[in-house]
Amino acid sequence: MKLSETAIRRPVLASMLSAALVLFGFIGYTRLSVRELPDIDPPIISVSTVLPGANAQVVETAVTDVLEEELSTIQGIRTLSSASAEQTSNITLEFTLDRPLDRPVDVAAQDVRDKVSRVRGRLPVDVLEPVIAKQSADAQPFFWLALSSDNYDLMQLSDIADRLVKARLQSLPGVGSAQIFGERRYSMRVWVQPEALSARGLTVQDVEGSIVSRNVEIPAGRIESTRREFSVRSLGELKTPQEFGEMVVASQGSQLIKLKDVARVELGPEDDRSIFRYNGSPSVAIGVVRQSKANLIDVARNIREALPAIQQTLPLGVKLHSAYDGSVFVTHSIADARLTLLIAAILVVLIIFVFLRNVRATIIPGLAIPASIVATFAIMYFLGFSINNFTLLALTIAIGIVVDDAIIVLENAFRHQEELHEQPEEAAVRGTNEIAFAVIATTIALVAVFSPLAFLTGTAGRLLSEFGIAVAGAVVISGFVALTLTPMLCAKILRMQHQHGKVFQLFERGFNALSERYAQLLRRAVDHRVAVLLGTLAVVAVSVFAFLIFPPTRLQKELIPEDDRGFFLVVVRGPEGASLPYTDSYVRQVEQIIGRTPDVNGYFTIVGGFAGGVNSAFIGVILKDWGARHTSVQQMIGGLFPQLMGLSGVLAFPYAPGAIGFSQPIQYVVQNPDFAKLPDIMGPFVGRVSQVKGLANVQTDLFVNKPELRVTFDRDRAEDLGVPVRDVASALQTFLGGRRVSTFTRNDKLYYVMVQLDPKDRATPSDMGGIYLRGKGGQLVQLNALANVQEGVGARQINHFNRIPSFTLSASLMPGLAQGEALDSIDAVARQLLPPGTTTALAGESREYKESGSAIYFAFVIALIVVFMVLASQFESLLHPWTVLMAVPLAVTGALATLKFAAIIHRSGATMNLYSQIGMILLIGLVCKNSILLVEYTNQLREKGLDTVAAVLEAGMRSSAACSSPRRSRCSSCRWRTWSCRRWFTGSAVCRGDCIGSSVAASHSRRRATDAGAVTRAAGIRSAGRGRHAATGHVAGGVAASRAARPELRLGARSGRQRRVGAPQRVLRVHPAVDLTRDDGDAE
Repeated sequence: MKLSETAIRRPVLASMLSAALVLFGFIGYTRLSVRELPDIDPPIISVSTVLPGANAQVVETAVTDVLEEELSTIQGIRTLSSASAEQTSNITLEFTLDRPLDRPVDVAAQDVRDKVSRVRGRLPVDVLEPVIAKQSADAQPFFWLALSSDNYDLMQLSDIADRLVKARLQSLPGVGSAQIFGERRYSMRVWVQPEALSARGLTVQDVEGSIVSRNVEIPAGRIESTRREFSVRSLGELKTPQEFGEMVVASQGSQLIKLKDVARVELGPEDDRSIFRYNGSPSVAIGVVRQSKANLIDVARNIREALPAIQQTLPLGVKLHSAYDGSVFVTHSIADARLTLLIAAILVVLIIFVFLRNVRATIIPGLAIPASIVATFAIMYFLGFSINNFTLLALTIAIGIVVDDAIIVLENAFRHQEELHEQPEEAAVRGTNEIAFAVIATTIALVAVFSPLAFLTGTAGRLLSEFGIAVAGAVVISGFVALTLTPMLCAKILRMQHQHGKVFQLFERGFNALSERYAQLLRRAVDHRVAVLLGTLAVVAVSVFAFLIFPPTRLQKELIPEDDRGFFLVVVRGPEGASLPYTDSYVRQVEQIIGRTPDVNGYFTIVGGFAGGVNSAFIGVILKDWGARHTSVQQMIGGLFPQLMGLSGVLAFPYAPGAIGFSQPIQYVVQNPDFAKLPDIMGPFVGRVSQVKGLANVQTDLFVNKPELRVTFDRDRAEDLGVPVRDVASALQTFLGGRRVSTFTRNDKLYYVMVQLDPKDRATPSDMGGIYLRGKGGQLVQLNALANVQEGVGARQINHFNRIPSFTLSASLMPGLAQGEALDSIDAVARQLLPPGTTTALAGESREYKESGSAIYFAFVIALIVVFMVLASQFESLLHPWTVLMAVPLAVTGALATLKFAAIIHRSGATMNLYSQIGMILLIGLVCKNSILLVEYTNQLREKGLDTVAAVLEAGMRSSAACSSPRRSRCSSCRWRTWSCRRWFTGSAVCRGDCIGSSVAASHSRRRATDAGAVTRAAGIRSAGRGRHAATGHVAGGVAASRAARPELRLGARSGRQRRVGAPQRVLRVHPAVDLTRDDGDAE
């Protein structure tokens, strides 16, 4: 081959080519971002709209339905969900990841803006401008800081966090934003007193108007002269509560009515409906969000390094704590993957040395490993990949694959030196030329196995495409290295070793004993090939039925196994209508339970302040390092569960967030076009699902018992009194919800002036009667005179999924129940209970699980088809590919049995998940690679004159250095533990298949041909002119046949013992001597 010959003649060129690959790979490695998983974040756009004074039903019909109708026409939408609540409409559009419909988030956002602008005129006049925002799964805080002090209150801490901490964090490289939780932001609170207002004939609108007109600071221009220039400022802005209190609201004759006469003015928090605590102490939190493409580990390191400097800028007595660092688990996971990669390389080199027992020969494949693996980082960089668990897993697996190519070339060059006594350079040239085609063929076959992963759609496609392309890239580079660097090194450093020590002889006896036992197994398999083949098919059929179909014994299924991330969440939910103090009282009880739990390193609490409302809270629990504790996350959750369920006033439950988002693993959507029917459907359905064994924390997002006060207007009465309904709604919003009417400056920062009813005057529904409005002629009209206030219950929000009213059932999984079985159980309940017209769908991680399953099956089938086409092209036969692929079912059977055994002994990850499915696809490549070598060598032995049986038995004696390749958890439980099935069963399966296939081909050819040449060709004998297929010996295992300095193993039928027929050779006779002049068709 010209490439190999050039590399041998020009060793410097070959060395520089490999060095260039390593150099570019190293550069790519230093620039790759680090993530836990590949970038699987779909483009997500949210549309938020506010309709003041409207309830959930009005918002749904007047705003949400109008926007959904228009937005649903955008191409490439995966899901369209919405939530219509009091005064607000929130619509979320998730766009597909499928090609060619996938689009950048900026393009998707522009499409949404165009659609919203088109229907803006159809929305109510009072609606505020819709806010369109881009979202990302990365837009969640991964690093939490807590600010606490005994000397400063929460408002002061919030101001310190905003001015001194937040700004510093946002300036760090890779930080996208910093969010403050539990914030008590400064505001000027004007607590209006309704009795004082009515006594002076004023309304809240009068107060608002006075503040707006009297609290101003407008540039007045400048004064210019011939020599000087002055800017003029009108200092009309109020800054302190005293200044606001002295502001004149109105005048009655000579009497001035000041703001302090009708309101209480103080400096207070703008919003106090959220609480944050760190380890039980009131604090202010800062959550750091990284940029989407930033290196997670680097960003976290930058934050940790900046903390001491930030602490020095804080006032005395203020402490800055690192509450939670989400990069710790990722760092450990990536470090473990890197260590596994290194150990894999070392062990492979050691195994090669054990088999070859030659230092010079070991160096050659040892150098091929870094050249192939490191260079793959350059491909990953140019394709925009990242360093994550999937790509590192791919490279770890690739080590056992790429080293085979170097070993094949090395072994053949070694054979030419040892058997043919050729010079090193000549041996390298001829040896490489003989097996170059086999190297290229196996490389193409492996690339064909992993390439279909790049065509998968959805989340599974994003997860597995980087894995598949990384493996394929490493295989391609290894093929290039095997044809350039490896033959050059063989020519320069590979030398014969004629003397062997005791260690060599010890290993030799072990290898010979193993070979003898394996030969006996193969002999029996070939002698009874029909029975063994039928038995094999039966075993495969029974295994597939038992492990994949039969419910009592089938493997459990899930998307990604749960990891011990050293962190879990406790969700607390109070009854609808519960106040913040009520919820917080129970949260403190939960904190006490967590504080008494062993192995807890710390926790942080957020009460209110997020979508759940003031009746919801969550606690993030940080555990001690993995080596410093004796319980796993799941064990700890199991211990906390009964304690938390004992709290009668709230629902509290722990769960471990997964790798994809923070939602619970079960997200089941129930849809019905009539929203009024959903509450009746929900009760029995949730009750039955709650009885499913293994499901915990079953709940929905449909709440129809939210207490509410319904204000009904007497429009005729309001018209007679001259009070517009709009003024009534505006006054209610100001009195009860608070309104931002102006701003003021404090410490060079701008804050709001808030007008609201004093809390003591809005404690009961009857207090609403004390609100006065201005009617005709300036007279005051009491709210009770034109409106009726009634108590009732209603839906907190109305949810749509793909434009249909719906509710989402969510649940956690207890140990022993996998995601797939849980969804199957819920499907069974749905079929029994849901009425006609009700449909179901999946959301969140549940949807990803379902879609990934079909995608993996597609990839598996496509891989088999493509491999078949490659093998048919290589062997120029439609029969030999079936011979090779016959070993795949056996390997899959071994994989399924291994997973089932691991599940029986309760090993983590012993389910059908993405990792084990990767192992299944990987088996195709590994089995085919081994089988290709066996079939190739069998055909070469036939060309030398051996009959079919002798040829397949001789070829079956090969070993594989990749058998020793290290393995990683989950994927390797499907790969390494079934490698023995592949190694032992592949040889017998391919041998049986080759014998049967050759017999079928021979029989078919005898009926069509009469001359001996035709019979010979039909028996599988290739033209002797194809010199590129000369015998390679025992290539993969490093055990060469007919070595001068080692015993020779020959197959015969007479005895299983080895007989010395001439030093230093020994012959294993398990078959009569072969007459090399006989036709293969007459061999038996």
